[in-house]
Amino acid sequence: MTQPVTDQDPGAPAHYKLRYPGSWWYLDLDPSTRDASIRRRIEHQARGVPQLSRERLDGLIRTTRHTAREAHARGALQAAGMVAFPGGDSMLSATSVVVRMPVPEDQPADLAEVLFGAGMQADGPQSSGYPPREVELLEFAEVGPVGRIASIEDIDYKGRPVRTALLHTLFPIPGRREYLVVSSSTPNVELRDQFFEVFDAIAGTLRFVEVKSKGTAVPAAQGPQGMDENGK
Repeated sequence: MTQPVTDQDPGAPAHYKLRYPGSWWYLDLDPSTRDASIRRRIEHQARGVPQLSRERLDGLIRTTRHTAREAHARGALQAAGMVAFPGGDSMLSATSVVVRMPVPEDQPADLAEVLFGAGMQADGPQSSGYPPREVELLEFAEVGPVGRIASIEDIDYKGRPVRTALLHTLFPIPGRREYLVVSSSTPNVELRDQFFEVFDAIAGTLRFVEVKSKGTAVPAAQGPQGMDENGK
């Protein structure tokens, strides 16, 4: 299904579509069900990996739940994740969260200025010893100008810093003083370039959808492997 962007102003899209690779699944953000559904999903993914320690698996479940809680607290419109077990006790994981970012009335809404300000703030002070943030203005063929912020940060998780590679893509919402931000991250920093290729590909699928006239269905966005937005 398409996802709502915001209340519609005249000329502004009310929905968007975003596609993920087939190996990704949608994170349940509902506080009443997310903990159990995340555990079920990750334990299902880990079946047939007997060499994976229970401690590592439980740690992944906790961090994914933390991501879902943070996404819900930020008013996320959507979140998705992936996990893979390439061998031994090693794991690959990543998440992607879609949030709205309104621009305060007393601040300029120009993409270049918003991008500069967001690049300065990003996820807190730049961690020492890491490369500087990469801030870029790009042009997406079917969307137009977008902003891109790439970085490596120490993200606080219950008082423990977790080295994380992050990629934020900022999409101006036409007709609004708001941006749609696709924020993707992975703790597998050594594979930063490979994951960023995937994150860029995900962001590149975003499309704003105009509201159709009453009685006309809006085409649904296909979920991973033909599933719906709930992974069913």
